[in-house]
Amino acid sequence: MKSETIRLFQTLPHPCGYFAERTAQNLVIDPSAPHLARIYAHALTRGYRRAGGHVYLPQCPQCRACMPTRVPVADFRPDRSQRRNLKRNADLSLIVAPARYSHEYFTLYRRYLDARHAGGGMDDPDPQDFSRFLYTKWSPTWFLELRDAAGELLAVAVTDIAATGLSAVYTFFDPTCDSRGLGTHAILRQIELARARGIPHVYLGYWIEHHAKMDYKTRFRPLELLTPAGWTAAA
Repeated sequence: MKSETIRLFQTLPHPCGYFAERTAQNLVIDPSAPHLARIYAHALTRGYRRAGGHVYLPQCPQCRACMPTRVPVADFRPDRSQRRNLKRNADLSLIVAPARYSHEYFTLYRRYLDARHAGGGMDDPDPQDFSRFLYTKWSPTWFLELRDAAGELLAVAVTDIAATGLSAVYTFFDPTCDSRGLGTHAILRQIELARARGIPHVYLGYWIEHHAKMDYKTRFRPLELLTPAGWTAAA
């Protein structure tokens, strides 16, 4: 197979989304690269993530706090709390739908952001923001709908499904359904889907030690972290 040269770009410093006093930079794979979907499938195994049409990896000069994470699907077993979550949400059906804009999706997305991330930089989104952030024409993206018995949409797990892994891109859900634990449930259903399709890993994005917003990822065991020595089981 003919080798390809893939260009990487480094972003300018910008405010860090996790530490107010820090700046951040990313490496970004050339968005115009041919066969970007195939490149992305391999890039997942190297710790990259996707946001809209950009495939990126944190590359901050003075910080290496962001650690890529993934769940090895074959070895995952839900703990007691996760089993309760599955039982509590047994009435929810999972529908794998093409990534697209709809008024139903956008209404739920906006309600979620208003309730959970007010003042977080994603305020007052418009339909273009929704589409630009969640999917792009080349991405292997599906919307995993979680609906109750009446057909009401309660959650959408934006999911990239590639041969090398299933990537949990973003999840938005009904903010009035706290007791259901829909964020956790979405990951459990993504793991189930990966197992059913023979996909080896579910990528959960970046984890930062001792960061409250990231603690939930450590509850999915076994969890692997990408270190300089390669993918390593988390302690």
